[in-house]
Amino acid sequence: MIEEIENPIYQIRIGGQLDPCWSEWLGGMKITSLESGDTLLSGLVVDQTALHGLLAKIRDMNLKLISVQQANRRDEANS
Repeated sequence: MIEEIENPIYQIRIGGQLDPCWSEWLGGMKITSLESGDTLLSGLVVDQTALHGLLAKIRDMNLKLISVQQANRRDEANS
């Protein structure tokens, strides 16, 4: 049985740079520009429906999705 984590933190890596002004529209995700030229979105995602909605917004913005990872809260605190 897979243990569900209540209100997990996700890290979503997208190709290219995304201006931090998009944070609110993307559910309050923290937007971090990486040295590689990519962008890391990180933050709390309340459930799978919210995650799919966030991924749909990324798709609708025609952004290149590189990876989606569920992180523990310690990883988020260190980012």
